[in-house]
Amino acid sequence: MQDKQRYSQILEKPLVSFILTYYNLPAKMLCECIDSILALALRPQEREIIIVDDGSSTSIVDSLSKYEKDIIYVRQANQGLSGARNTGIQMAKGYYLQFVDSDDLLVKAPYEHCLDLIRTSHPEMVVFDFTKTATDQKDWKDSSLQSGSHYMRHNNIKGTACCYLFQRAILGDLRFTPGIYHEDEEFTPLLLLRAEILCYTNAQAYFYRMREDSIVTKNNLRHCIKRLCDLKGVIKRLNYVADHRPIDDRTALQRRIAQLTMDYLYQIIIQTKSRHYLERKVSVLRSEGLFPLPDQDYTQKYTWFRRLMGYAVGRSVLMRVIPLMEKER
Repeated sequence: MQDKQRYSQILEKPLVSFILTYYNLPAKMLCECIDSILALALRPQEREIIIVDDGSSTSIVDSLSKYEKDIIYVRQANQGLSGARNTGIQMAKGYYLQFVDSDDLLVKAPYEHCLDLIRTSHPEMVVFDFTKTATDQKDWKDSSLQSGSHYMRHNNIKGTACCYLFQRAILGDLRFTPGIYHEDEEFTPLLLLRAEILCYTNAQAYFYRMREDSIVTKNNLRHCIKRLCDLKGVIKRLNYVADHRPIDDRTALQRRIAQLTMDYLYQIIIQTKSRHYLERKVSVLRSEGLFPLPDQDYTQKYTWFRRLMGYAVGRSVLMRVIPLMEKER
């Protein structure tokens, strides 16, 4: 009886607000994204689809006429992904929020499994997997309910905010930092710490489409340096937060900070191929207490990377080996 009452209260507003951010993509991609949401077993009153057009060169409102009754479309001056998502958060009325990049898709069966979890267990957050290939996955494994802090202390988390279905109420004043790359890497761990009841499922519910012209694939020097600087800024801000949190939250964030620092150093090697630049940034990290990397066995990759990165000879080895590894991928 209690669950029925709770669910009826949820349905006084949409169960899920889907926040789609759009910028200069083929309209066909956006339509496919919308179709993947409309295909879900959600009644119209259970869903809210918000499309934030972040200052595209031309409005695509005419291409969306067939969805007129199913979507909320807003066009704003370009503010970047963070600004577009923040606008969607401000507009959303749903009990749960789901970010979707407009060139990606939700996968029907596994995502409906996530919806079943929020209907039956009412967690504050469901963490699910993504896929880059077509999948016919039908069996899923779900974790027991736990806090977000506990989950972070024992698992490597996904940076992308699109792999989290979460209650709008836990956001509080948390928003994406405008004007940076790697905005998800800052937002996601802070969001996880706000979840007292979390369920993880291995359902591959999000289809991530790689595009040659996407932000993450831009490889000119200006973009590379900005991405590196922005990631370093995220690491520094998360480290500040960790220093002011209770021990369990601090331990959770320290694991994530260590992983991001490893990725930062790894990307320096790949993107710049400069030993001088690497040594300069290692020196900066050392002065800020972020280097050497913590002596923790988080993963096998982290362990060998930490050991080699800790010595000048090891860094020489990494400078040679990592680019070769990337070529073979």
